[in-house]
Amino acid sequence: MNRLLLKNCMLLDKSVRSILIEDGKIAKMDAESAAGEDGVKILDAGEKYVVPGFIDCHTHLGIIEEATGKIGMDNNERSDPITPHLRGIDAINPFDIAFSDAVKSGVTTVMSGPGSDNAVGGLSIALKTSGTIIDRMMIKNPVGLKIALGENPLSAYGISNKCPVTRMGTAALIRELFARAQDYAENKKRNTIKERNLRLEAVLPVLEGKLPVRAHAHRADDIVTALRIAEEFKISRLVIEHGTEAHLIKDYLKEKKVPVAFGPMLTPRIKMELRQRSYRSAVELAEAGVKVALITDHPYNSIDQLRTVTLLTVCEGLNQNEAIRCITVHPAEILDCGDRIGKLQEGYDADLTIFDGNPFDLNSKVVMTLINGNIVFERK
Repeated sequence: MNRLLLKNCMLLDKSVRSILIEDGKIAKMDAESAAGEDGVKILDAGEKYVVPGFIDCHTHLGIIEEATGKIGMDNNERSDPITPHLRGIDAINPFDIAFSDAVKSGVTTVMSGPGSDNAVGGLSIALKTSGTIIDRMMIKNPVGLKIALGENPLSAYGISNKCPVTRMGTAALIRELFARAQDYAENKKRNTIKERNLRLEAVLPVLEGKLPVRAHAHRADDIVTALRIAEEFKISRLVIEHGTEAHLIKDYLKEKKVPVAFGPMLTPRIKMELRQRSYRSAVELAEAGVKVALITDHPYNSIDQLRTVTLLTVCEGLNQNEAIRCITVHPAEILDCGDRIGKLQEGYDADLTIFDGNPFDLNSKVVMTLINGNIVFERK
């Protein structure tokens, strides 16, 4: 058994505690007595701030590789606007330099998956940010089926006069897929399927309530369309991704209990859908009672900017306790991993980030990052 005692940890509530880690898990939060036990390695945090490893629940990390050019862009399969059977895990390169940026900035878990050019893009994955074998970095796969509403599918296909040319066309393609999947499910029950259809098989967990739809939607009307389609097909789990205008319908989202993975915040308004982009939007959503996770959408904002966008929401009025939940607890829950990551709690993965000052001070630096109890970054 590997045992590590992290002593003198300053938590955000200003309490100083010692954390015992055993075999990659948090074994005990008040563990000063373990210091004298055999086989326990001791690491003194020196009353530096210790927080749960940050979580970004919407990126294309390793799928859009940095510093490689077009050959490293595997996010959009533009041969077909409907590709539910694509799996993000098959495109992620763990040697992408951005994984190093992630651990240096305290990001220990990300969701990575297909892009938004297709009306239905495929399946995303939750993974740790340190390792060389994706299958061993994986936490949960899949964690959602990507659909995209708004400008992106129209720009990718409409310019060639191929469906979808309009928002109606995008919604129709998504409905057609879900309807075919419903029929396929009924035929499976009757044992009349002669040949497996991998496209439709990928949709079945969504219809069964086992997997959420993750809907790329910026404009308020596109967000409502996503909710409308989900209700038509009795899809019980939906996540809105980006949600630039989500604050305009915040009460509706609260009523429907739909979370928002909000961002990226640092991009210019390069398309119409981003006209309403505001750093205040995430604050309004949180204050309305909507579950919010802050995202970078890496590489559209770099993965090391996750804390920066969180600080911007604090500057706009978001409570610090809620802000830290937006990059720990909430994204963990959105990824269906809330029972294992996102908290400094006994039984949880020992994914920890140590800062030399308050994490909400931009001058503070990450001095150490641990994933599964292993030191994956240490500032020299």
